[in-house]
Amino acid sequence: MANVITASEAEELLRKGQQPPADSILTPSARDVFGGRAKAAFTPGTAPAGLSTGPVTPDYEYKWSPGADPKTPAEIAKFFHSPAIEVLKERMCEIGRRLWVREYTDGNGGNITIRVGDNLALCTPTLICKGMMKPADMCLVDLDGKQLAGSRVRTSEALTHFGIMKRQPACKSCVHAHPPHATAFAIANVDIPSCLIPEAEVFLGKIGVAKYRTPGTPANADEVGEVGKIHQAVLMQNHGVIVWGKDVEDAYWKMENIDSYCRTVWIAAGLGGGLHRFTGGQAKELVNLRQKLGMPDPRAGLKECELCDSADFRPATVCATPAQASSAPADPQVEALVQQITEQILKAIGTK
Repeated sequence: MANVITASEAEELLRKGQQPPADSILTPSARDVFGGRAKAAFTPGTAPAGLSTGPVTPDYEYKWSPGADPKTPAEIAKFFHSPAIEVLKERMCEIGRRLWVREYTDGNGGNITIRVGDNLALCTPTLICKGMMKPADMCLVDLDGKQLAGSRVRTSEALTHFGIMKRQPACKSCVHAHPPHATAFAIANVDIPSCLIPEAEVFLGKIGVAKYRTPGTPANADEVGEVGKIHQAVLMQNHGVIVWGKDVEDAYWKMENIDSYCRTVWIAAGLGGGLHRFTGGQAKELVNLRQKLGMPDPRAGLKECELCDSADFRPATVCATPAQASSAPADPQVEALVQQITEQILKAIGTK
C-alpha cells in the first residue's frame, strides 16, 4: 500500500532536505508545502504519485479551503503554528531581507502581507527592521485588522493591503516599500512613461497612482484599494509603492521591476535623445500576453492609439517665470547696492 504524505510530514522532509519515497502519494496540502521544490528534485519517471515529472514552474501561491477559517482560540493557535504557515512566515522574512538589502526600506519602513483564508492574513509587525525579522515576529490578523495571533503588534498599514485584497480576489499578497527611484516619481508627482520596455508592460502593466492620504488610515486603505484593484503596481503620492501578486514572491518581483524601470527611465531621459517608444500595436501584443498570464490589465479594452502616452519625459529643470520673479519680495540691501552701482556707472559715463 502506498505511503500517504501529509502536510506536516512534507514539512519535516523539507527541513531534513529529503524527498518523499518514490511510491508515496502526496495530499493536496502536502503538494502546497513542497511547491515546485519537490517536483524539480525528481528525475523523469521517478516522481511519487501526485507529483508531475519533467520541467515545472514553482508555484508559491497559498490555497485555502473556502469557509474553513479557524474560529476558536485553539483552532487559531494550531493554524498559526501549522507547517504550511511556518513556511510562509519564513518566506516573509526572506522577502523582508531582500527589501532591506536592496535599500527599498530604511529603519522600520515597509510591510508585507499574505492572505491565508477567507478573512485571514499574515502580516509583518510594526516597528521592526525588515532585514532582521524572524518567523516568530509575524502576526495573524483578520481583514479588518483585528490581531488574532502573534507576540508582536501588527503593522498599522496592513489595512492598506486589505483595501486591495477586499476588492481584488486575485490579490493574495502585498508588499509595500520605499524604493528610491520609484518613490522619487511619487514625490515629484510625475507620471511614469509607458511603452518603453516590454518586461515592464507585461509584469507591471499600467502603473496606478493613489492620492496622498495619511498612512495607516481607513482613508488611505480606501484610496489605495480602489486604485489597486485594477493596478498591480501603485505609486502612493508622497509615500512610496505598493504592489501585489498571487504570492509574496510574485509581489516582491514587481517591487524590483518598478524601481529598476524608474531608474532606467531617469537615466535614459538624461542622455538627451528623448525616449523612443514602441508602437500602440506592439503594446497591444504585450497587453494580450499579460492577460494570457492571468494578470488583470485595465488597458485591455483600449484602442492601439490609446495605449502609449505621448508625454515627453525629461529630467526637470526649474526656472522662475517672469511673474514668479516679479512677485519675489525685494531685498533692501540688494536694491541699495544696485542703486549705488547704477549711480556710479552713470556718473562715470557723464564725465567722459
